Amino acid sequence: MNLASIPSPSTGVIELGPIPLRGYAFCIIIGVFVAVWFGNKRWIARGGKAGTVADIAVWAVPFGLVGGRLYHVITDYQLYFSEGENWVDAFKIWEGGLGIWGAIAFGAVGAWIGCRRRGIPLPAWADALAPGIAFAQAVGRWGNWFNQELYGKPTDLPWAVEISEGANRVAGTYHPTFLYESLWCIGVALLVIWADRRFTLGHGRAFALYVAAYCAGRAWIEYMRVDEAHHILGLRLNVWTAIIVFVLAVVYIVLSAKLRPGREEIVEPDRDTTPGKDADAKDAEETDAKKDPLSKDEPGKGRTAESTEAAAEKG
Repeated sequence: MNLASIPSPSTGVIELGPIPLRGYAFCIIIGVFVAVWFGNKRWIARGGKAGTVADIAVWAVPFGLVGGRLYHVITDYQLYFSEGENWVDAFKIWEGGLGIWGAIAFGAVGAWIGCRRRGIPLPAWADALAPGIAFAQAVGRWGNWFNQELYGKPTDLPWAVEISEGANRVAGTYHPTFLYESLWCIGVALLVIWADRRFTLGHGRAFALYVAAYCAGRAWIEYMRVDEAHHILGLRLNVWTAIIVFVLAVVYIVLSAKLRPGREEIVEPDRDTTPGKDADAKDAEETDAKKDPLSKDEPGKGRTAESTEAAAEKG
């Protein structure tokens, strides 16, 4: 019998008058704000402009949500398209079900579009966002607590989470894998911040470190979970995904460090500089030089005072 445990909410919805506030959605929203706020601070510290992170997040966040949901629905299609299931539930994102792998992949596409529109290198932006994303995941995982989902094996540890009887779940106390992952993500964020300061990471290596560190934790946490999942060679699909992505992230760090050492000196061009402006200014300067090769400061005025005095002395 447990002498202590973590109680689960009796409901995942908080009624604010006529407005239902769902705990899962609330955690996701708070996580997004944390990522943008912290990412903005890091972006400014690297020489970027205030507000740029939020502008690009306008592209990255919607893409990430769509990608996260698609990954979940595709890998757990039996929950929505099996006999007796309602396929409309696949659109009910507030009930839980976002795959981080799809969220990061599609979010990167959205971020690439936003960065391209601003003339910003995506790797630099990703480096600035990396620890903020980890903090956001730490917050977002508590949405699973509200929905009483994604818990681990039964346990009588004092920090076990209490799960009540419900659809596809049996009442009892289980490993709070949502809590394990939340704490792990905080550790990942702190690791990236430390490594970035210690080794001056650039060209996407801070982001790759976040990916590798997260995957290392996700692999063992995923192994503890008991919710239904597809298995390959005895391992859950997400365990294999974590292993593969971990290897790719490490390879990227090694190759990037050799090919592009150091960090980007300029992460964001001047907003006042428009395409063709520098070229126009150069053409104008060349035109002035043709009018008087000895004077660039006062086009059309003839020789400068210094050149006039030199000519007089020569004469």
